[in-house]
Amino acid sequence: MTGVIRTRRSVVQAFRRGSWRPSLDTVALPGRSGLSLSLVPEAVAAAYRRRYEPPAGSFPPAARRKLIDTALGLFDRGTVTVGGLGEQSAADFRTALWETAGVPAALTDRWCGLLRGASARPVEEPDGAPALVSLPGNTFTCLESVLAEAARSAAVRVRPSRREPLSSARLVAALLEAGWPPERLVLCPTERAALRILVGLTDRQTVYGGAGPTASVRASDRLHVRGPGRGCALVPPGTDPAEAVDRLLPLVAGDGGRFCSNVRTVVCVEEPTSTEEPAGTEEPAGTEEPAVLEASPAAEGRPGTGRRAAEGPGSAAALALAVARHLADALDALRAEPVDDRLPLAAFRVPGEAGQCARRLREGLGPGDRMLTRRSPAARGADGAEYALPALALLGPGAGPGHPLVGREAPFPFAAVPAASPAGAAAVAGTSSFIHRPRGGAL
Repeated sequence: MTGVIRTRRSVVQAFRRGSWRPSLDTVALPGRSGLSLSLVPEAVAAAYRRRYEPPAGSFPPAARRKLIDTALGLFDRGTVTVGGLGEQSAADFRTALWETAGVPAALTDRWCGLLRGASARPVEEPDGAPALVSLPGNTFTCLESVLAEAARSAAVRVRPSRREPLSSARLVAALLEAGWPPERLVLCPTERAALRILVGLTDRQTVYGGAGPTASVRASDRLHVRGPGRGCALVPPGTDPAEAVDRLLPLVAGDGGRFCSNVRTVVCVEEPTSTEEPAGTEEPAGTEEPAVLEASPAAEGRPGTGRRAAEGPGSAAALALAVARHLADALDALRAEPVDDRLPLAAFRVPGEAGQCARRLREGLGPGDRMLTRRSPAARGADGAEYALPALALLGPGAGPGHPLVGREAPFPFAAVPAASPAGAAAVAGTSSFIHRPRGGAL
């Protein structure tokens, strides 16, 4: 197995058949913590079906809800026992996440709060199906899918990210500490090739990830694939650029730019002609409206902004330039260290990876495109931390859904700003799962 090492160092163990279990096959976690992750071999994963017995006894929704609430409290602020690591306090967890995944404590605190909020949904009636959740490494808020399946399935198999398995292991440990039946939980870290085996062993699956993980599994009616969100924001003509940026900045840079719902494309829309429908009149299925961008009455008549800046040919381009400049300045003002508690940035723990990500992004620039953020693409912090600094590209004329930077997802804050006709804006929105539009849904 590529990258797999055999070691006796401290490892995060798998949890299967009711107990924590080590493995001879391990992979080192990023950073300098010295931690490794046990990997379940494909042959062992394939044997689960032969050994699986449906859990006996009743486990009603009310009992599940009570244990989930208890487990979330332990996950956030308690001390739990993680196989291979021993007792882990809340402070230990935050330190380990920072050292291995570059997630600062401010983000961990916020994500714990989001996880608790998401888990407050009503518990579905259990259906007795074994389920699988394969998790990403960008954020642990996706553990909400684990909790949802724990609440309804006979047993849930959790396949953690190899880059960030600590949160998955901690949640399993917290559920066990709360009193969750151990036969109803499996923590199964594997190589990517074993994912298809785990899919075949379960009746319902949720798989997170990009093109690699999702392409390795076959589509089925009970497989829910959660890939890139390609979030976009539509900025209507007449918007005050400075006021727009006040709302755009947290959408682009919030949560370290690591959420699939982060805005990646800011589309400045031309005034519609009499023959054009407003952008976004037909909303793609599954979109959300988590934010509002409104044209500001205060912008009327202000030189270089608002309605006067949006008049005449090329008005969308003028608005895009003004919005891009304001947003680039705001992104350049975000600091990596000391951590900005309002909009904290996450670090990279694989040496050189931050610079590589930043360079790959710039390789997508085409004729007429330019990067408006002014800082060096990457920076080095304390404790070996590396950062890909927030970036913004102003795209040239005609940039649409086929442009390599439109909807481009990066593991740090990045946005591309094109100007578009209403039809062009609708085309970009049609490729996005998260659309941030003006109040009312039309421009």
